[in-house]
Amino acid sequence: MITTMEGAARVFAGELMESTLSVPDGNGSPARVVTPGGAWCRLVYLCGALTEVTESADVLYCRLGDPTGAFTLVSGGRTAALAEQIRALPVPSFIAVTGTAMLVKKNGGCEVVIRPEHIAATDRAGRDRWIVTTADMTTSRLGLLLDAIGKQTPDEQAGTVIRHYCLTRERLREMARSVEGALDGVRAAPPAQEAPADISGLIMAIVKEKSGPRGVSVDEVVAEAGAQGCTKEAVIAAIRTLVENDDCYQPQKGYVKPL
Repeated sequence: MITTMEGAARVFAGELMESTLSVPDGNGSPARVVTPGGAWCRLVYLCGALTEVTESADVLYCRLGDPTGAFTLVSGGRTAALAEQIRALPVPSFIAVTGTAMLVKKNGGCEVVIRPEHIAATDRAGRDRWIVTTADMTTSRLGLLLDAIGKQTPDEQAGTVIRHYCLTRERLREMARSVEGALDGVRAAPPAQEAPADISGLIMAIVKEKSGPRGVSVDEVVAEAGAQGCTKEAVIAAIRTLVENDDCYQPQKGYVKPL
């Protein structure tokens, strides 16, 4: 079965930007963008090089590149504070983005845009770790689609993807080669440092207990954990690990929320 991701999906630009299908949930939530590689995306976690920022009226348009292509980020209106953060970013620079994927009509066709909810500076090592993790997830999805082709009764989601994109084994192999190409340029990077399991568990429990609609402030998590003997450095490291492992995300600067 192709997993409908309730957390933040990780998808390469070359795959996401070729998407032409969105499927509503029927519960009032934004529709999911369905990619040719079988990802069902609403919230996405992206990492790459910010190579361009342009502005029209009060809307910012950004280009975020990865080894397979580029994402289009659109920020404005209610995200004025985030727009100010974007304006302050150096171009080029590596950034990590959590945002909502949307399929919009444009010039008689359609285009995928990302409305950022949180942006953070990162470095090449962080970008490379994102590439490796995204490659693993993409390869797994492509393998499931490859197995589903030719079956008379494939998984419902897999069948939807195969029919809409007229997928063939060769097309899936082409996507797999694109993933291999993305990995070719990755520098050997050490895995993300794991915080001790007991610290991560404690921090996750605090985040779940204290989170409201906006999540919980990092300062509050630090204070709560500090009362139980944890140093600020250990708490920040644990939060970073939880975010990288998709257990939590940062809905806005200085806040964290469970996925």
